[in-house]
Amino acid sequence: MKELFNDYVQSLETYIMFQIKQETQRLAPELTAKGRKPISLSMGAPVEPPPQLVNDKLVEAMQGEGMHTYTTPKGEDYFLEAVAQRMKKRFGVDMDTKTEICSLIGSKEGIANMIRALVNPVKEMKNRDIILIPDPGYASYKEMVKVSGGMSYPVPLTVENNYMPDLEEVAKNLEKDGLSMKKVKALIINYPNNPLGAICTKEYLQKSVEFCRKHKILLISDAAYVDLTFEGAPKARSVFEIEGAKDIAVEFFSFSKPYSMTGWRIGWVCGNKEAVGFLSKLKSTIDTGIYKPIQKAAAFILNSKEGDEYIVESNKRFERKQKIVVEGFKELGWPMDKINPPKATFYLWLPIPSKYKTSKEFTDDVLKTSGIVLVPGNGFGENGEGWFRMSIVASEDQMKEVIRRLKEDGFRFE
Repeated sequence: MKELFNDYVQSLETYIMFQIKQETQRLAPELTAKGRKPISLSMGAPVEPPPQLVNDKLVEAMQGEGMHTYTTPKGEDYFLEAVAQRMKKRFGVDMDTKTEICSLIGSKEGIANMIRALVNPVKEMKNRDIILIPDPGYASYKEMVKVSGGMSYPVPLTVENNYMPDLEEVAKNLEKDGLSMKKVKALIINYPNNPLGAICTKEYLQKSVEFCRKHKILLISDAAYVDLTFEGAPKARSVFEIEGAKDIAVEFFSFSKPYSMTGWRIGWVCGNKEAVGFLSKLKSTIDTGIYKPIQKAAAFILNSKEGDEYIVESNKRFERKQKIVVEGFKELGWPMDKINPPKATFYLWLPIPSKYKTSKEFTDDVLKTSGIVLVPGNGFGENGEGWFRMSIVASEDQMKEVIRRLKEDGFRFE
């Protein structure tokens, strides 16, 4: 049957998080037997329950009249209006609910379908449409482009460029590699960033808008972590705080990270009305929208006092966990003072010890020896080699246990 499936699907890799999960499950009995029951720090999934209020509103909404009928991929009016209110309240920007907002079955689905809507699939690599993606960046971007029949081109995020690369330099390098900017359809930016936790400046958002306007390409802003910033850090911004951004940009938001609603699968995209319109049209042939009670509950929590308080308390918890881990790795010899841990997201991005040749060699050793599940940096792009990502989503006691095991099992940076 394999020959029946298209080249793009056959070339796909299983999402790295699921690869890691499968290996962890295989090793779990052995690890548990030796007192090293796996502690998963791989998935970017908060373990705390969502706000109780959103659960209550879901149950309440399920009793409402007409709540179990088909909805529309674009979203119910009450959800779209709540999104518009949130964008105005949080970022001071206006969105038209009729033309500039569309609901999503999670931002991951939305970004994948936006790429699908942009790329004209062709077999020959040299003729493929190009999407510029951050490197290191969310592991699914590259595969989303691949399965759409396009080509991804890396935008390197490094310590040297402060994770805000010169986009015109990227364009020059692309041309030097024998490719053409005329084939580029979009630039994806992601701040606060997964896996780095980096936040960009308003000036960099301005440069991104100007770059996309100059080259007549779509700016895709993945804002899944926009509410996950620590006390004292500058609040992450929307690209629509930049004048004229609606002309060339769309922005994707998620309920998964700020409200711990990962399994609910709900988010939204907003911005350029033509891009949102084409995505809505595509989705009308693929899905029939999000369960109405989920939209109702999500709409309520989005602008509630309880929702805002939940985000504040969650960020405080993540910051406390980060301090535990940072202090622990410092004791293990990692140069934490130089690394400058991020003030956003629940990720920690650290270099591997020099005795290991690759990121995977290190994370495999930590898993098999200590039962700690990490992600090798090269899973996020070539520029991630030599690093690893830790999701600080487990309990504070588990984070302390992670450090205890690493010390006991002899893992040090030297």
